[in-house]
Parts: sequence; C-alpha cells; structure tokens
Amino acid sequence: MIDPADLDAVAQIVGPGNLITNQEDFEAYSTDGTKLVFVPDAVVFSRNTQETAKILRLATSRGFPVIPRGAGTGMSGGSLPVNGGLVMSLEHMNRILTIDRENLVAKVEPGVITADLQEAVEKVGLFYPPDPASRHISTIGGNVAECAGGLRAVKYGVTRDYVLGLTVALPTGEIIRTGRETMKGVAGYDLTQLIVGSEGTLAVITSITLRLLPKPESQRTMLAFFPDVSEAALTVSSIIQRRIIPAILEFVDRVCLDCIREHMAIPMPPDAGAMLLMEVDGDSFAVEQESKKIEEACESGGAINFEKASTPEQAERLWQARREVSPSLYKLKPHKTSEDIVVPRSRLPELISRLQDLSSRYDLPLPAFGHAGDGNIHVNIMYDKDDAREREKVAPLVRELFAQVLQIGGTITGEHGIGITKAPYLEMEIQKPGLDLMRRIKKSFDPRGILNPGKIFLS
Repeated sequence: MIDPADLDAVAQIVGPGNLITNQEDFEAYSTDGTKLVFVPDAVVFSRNTQETAKILRLATSRGFPVIPRGAGTGMSGGSLPVNGGLVMSLEHMNRILTIDRENLVAKVEPGVITADLQEAVEKVGLFYPPDPASRHISTIGGNVAECAGGLRAVKYGVTRDYVLGLTVALPTGEIIRTGRETMKGVAGYDLTQLIVGSEGTLAVITSITLRLLPKPESQRTMLAFFPDVSEAALTVSSIIQRRIIPAILEFVDRVCLDCIREHMAIPMPPDAGAMLLMEVDGDSFAVEQESKKIEEACESGGAINFEKASTPEQAERLWQARREVSPSLYKLKPHKTSEDIVVPRSRLPELISRLQDLSSRYDLPLPAFGHAGDGNIHVNIMYDKDDAREREKVAPLVRELFAQVLQIGGTITGEHGIGITKAPYLEMEIQKPGLDLMRRIKKSFDPRGILNPGKIFLS
C-alpha cells in the first residue's frame, strides 16, 4: 500500500480531480487486453512532462511502484499493477502538437489515439503506416512502449521504424530528450530505440517525434481462397518472389474460416481451407500491375476463388472476412490464449504443419490467422478454463509451441511484447548473459525498481 502521505504529495503535484483513490473507480485501470485483473492503490492522471517527472522522483524517493498506462489494449499485461502501486494514466496528454508537411514529421503526446493521428495526417496528404488492430482505441504512447506492428508491417515496418525522437521522464525525475527531428543522426547511443519496446520499464514517454510518408495515391484489395493451408502459405512466398511487397498480406486457416462462414458478406467456397487477404498501394499504374501479378500467383498456387475490389465499398466487403475472425473463435471454446509468434516467411508451411500436430496431440483447437507477409501468425489456444483437464494443457502447450517456433528460427512475440504473460518463457529465447545485461540496463535507468515492476523479468 502507498502511504497516505505520499498520495497527498501526488495530489499536490497534479491538482484536484487528477488522483483517484476510491477503489470503486479502479475497474477500468485494473485490466487490459489479457482480461487479467490487478487492482492498483491509486490512479493518477499526469498532464505534462514536469508533473510526470515530479511524480517519478517522489516514487523513487519513497519507494512505491508507478505503472504507466495508455488505453489498456495490450495483450501481455504490460500496464497491469501486478504489485499494486500507482497507475499513471497518460490519457489526458492527447494533443497532436505539430504536423510538418515539409519535413514529413509529426510531434504528438502519448495519449493520442493512433487512428486519430492517421486521420489527421491523411487530411494533409501524408501517411502514418503502423496500424495495430486496436488503432481506434490504442494510443501512440502505448504503441511506442510495445513497439506495435499491425497489418502493414510487411511493407512499411513497425512502430520503431517511425520514431525519430522522444521526450521522457526517468524514474529518478530527470527529463531527457532522445533522438532527433531529422532523417539522419548518429550522435551517441541510440536511446530512442532502447526505450521503444521497453514496455514502460525504463522511462515514461511524454512526447514523440514521428516520421511520416506521403499518402499512397491508390490501393487495391484482393481476397483468395485455397483448398488447404499449405497452398496458401506457398503462395505467400510466390508473391514475394515475384518482387511484390504488398502493403497487407493476411492469412486465415480453415478452423477460422469455419467460424466465420455464416457471417461472410461474400460467397465462400464450401471446400475452402485457407484464405489470403492482400492489399497493394502506390501510384495507380504500379497498383494495377502488382494486383495482376498477385492474381497470377494465386491462380498458379491453386486458388479456388479470387476476388479483386474495384471500389471502396467492395474492399470493405472483403475486409469484413478478416475482421470477423478473432471474435468468432469463441464459437469453438469459451476462452483463448493468443500468442503472436513469428517465423521466417519461408517456414510458414512447416509452422502450419506443426500447429496441426500440436492441436491433434493436445486435443485443443489451434486456429491461426495473421500477418503472413512478415511471418507473424496469431496462434489461438481455445479451451474451457472451467474444465481442469483442458486448463492444465495450456501452459505446456504454449511452452512446446514456443520451443518449436524457436527451433525453426522464429521468435516468441512479434508485437504483443513480454509483459507478464510471456515472462516465464523469455529465457527460452534470450540466454542468461543477455538477460543479465538487460537487468543492468533496467537498474541504470531505475535504480530502485519503481517503474512498472514485475514485467519482462521474472526476478
């Protein structure tokens, strides 16, 4: 528990109405996308960099935990107060500070909703590519903390590829500015990229400088059905081998298709065993040429149906199929554990084969979908947690899944982060000397360990 005197000191820093101490009001700040629940001692709404730094300095002095929080959409428990403490919500720091059309740069506060930034820059002919599935509710600060990816990562990369600089408050109360506002810059260690993806364990981000791109002139959405997953996976490689990098290249397996079949706005072949959803963008001529080559690749790969949208309305109908997938999986079982593993794109057929074997041996559905273009597949373990036999299978299944992914050159997380849910497995991927170095880095930033404790490292 935080000492009441310390909470009084926090209240003096942020002013009236910016500190919650009533437990009845904690519900929204006690959970995230994992649906796990940990109750904080208090919730504070920081409004600027100076307030943030003062609170952190107080916390380090007094030794109570501070847990930075965006919109709480994370899928690994990164914003949960696992040891109690003070949840620091940055939702009120939500201004788009500047959009520089000449230099293709935007400066924003961490509480800006991702989709709001995308809409704002597109109004002036610019483009911010990172697009996590939660973009309509997730914040830029949270995206930076987790290094969010999304559908367009195959062509455009992930959040770290667009972060030029940061303003952050350190746990010791110091304020530093990292990085730059120019396209190039190699002065000193790259503290910006160290903080990106650090899951709120090193510093609290209070301002972000982002790289923008010109908005693509045109785009074309396509959808193809295949008899089985192996043909779809091989077609993914075939598309890339034709020197096409789609903006989006999504994969959905048979189990997922069976769940969404009755909700589809377009006809689905009864023998469809897999689906690819693809989108290309750029100038109109290139888009037309690339979409033709993708159609050829799908036909050569054994597609049993191919559709190409020619209007935004038709594109929306194709997109509906992908959006229906995740919520529809609860038809299989009432609970799920979702893992965001990544393998080299060329190993996708082997991964799918291994998933089928795991599903058979553990007798649990393992529907898979996701970003086939960059090898990032969301594997969903469907089970009934009220059935002890099924519940007890989940942890060993996850461990075996991760072991097999690492065996074929992959990683245990592509965009969800480690947080608390993957902390027990991090040692499978990173050897002890690497983990020890990370702990030393953490201690140099946060000597008393007050910032987002209990995340990434088990001890």
